[in-house]
Amino acid sequence: MSKDFLWVEKYRPKTIAETILPARLKDVFQSMVDGGELQNMLFTGTAGLGKTTVAKALCNELGLDYIIINGSEEGNIDTLRGKIKQFASTVSFSGGYKVIILDEADYLNPQSTQPALRGFIEQFSDNCRFILTCNFKNRIIEPLHSRCGVYEFNATKTEIAGLAGSFFERFTTILEDEGVAYEKKAVADLIMKHAPDWRRVLNEGQRWGSSAGGLTGAVTNAAVTGFDDLFTALRSKDFKAMRKWVVNHMDIDTTAIIRGIYDQMYEKVQPQSIPQLVLILADYQYKSAFVADHELNLVACMTEIMSEVQIQ
Repeated sequence: MSKDFLWVEKYRPKTIAETILPARLKDVFQSMVDGGELQNMLFTGTAGLGKTTVAKALCNELGLDYIIINGSEEGNIDTLRGKIKQFASTVSFSGGYKVIILDEADYLNPQSTQPALRGFIEQFSDNCRFILTCNFKNRIIEPLHSRCGVYEFNATKTEIAGLAGSFFERFTTILEDEGVAYEKKAVADLIMKHAPDWRRVLNEGQRWGSSAGGLTGAVTNAAVTGFDDLFTALRSKDFKAMRKWVVNHMDIDTTAIIRGIYDQMYEKVQPQSIPQLVLILADYQYKSAFVADHELNLVACMTEIMSEVQIQ
């Protein structure tokens, strides 16, 4: 399957000007493009805010050769060393320096791989720049922080409102290009539900847009109320029904499922059980960044909720 089948790749911004970011971040990155220079950088923030997109756009606009290494898939120190050395030791086609984009760097082992990466940054400083992306900057060792400019991808509520408006225009254009029928309110509801995770909005839009009815209020409302069956299973301690719900929703990001439970807990959970639920959700959200089997981790989370929390 071509990666361009995925809207997140097909419509990924190619320039900084096309990105949807708070002005305070966008202006900084645009100045880098205008100035023609990159430093070693660490991009941190929650998923879907544009960290990898910005890294690629900077390289594309400056005409720099780059390679992307995924820390969660290629985090073995020998693999990392081999790929970096092979790329860094060859001549750049553009004649300038090269860029190594290390995606999901917080998955790299802080005792072995991250200290080695510090050495790579120093060893290849003459002809390479490094851009690290991560969701959790506290998982990146301090020596890497000190060798990189740290940029936090986040947005205030006020900024999100403005960004959501810009993304609404972009998203409706995409829907029209793809021939997907939509209702403006349904699009707005979907954006506000997941903003500022633009990747999630695109993925959900493509998912629901492929249905016969397109993107309508009936679809987005169904997505919002999808937790009712889960809470019913948890209340009745029906493990089989709970596991079936998890399996049927594995195309939804684990963080979004945990957030959905958190958002509805005052309506669905006995007041005295809310503190315990919050602790359980926080624990499993943290674990989700490390586990190999997300289904097993989510089922374990629901099992603990079923055992420890009183559902209304």
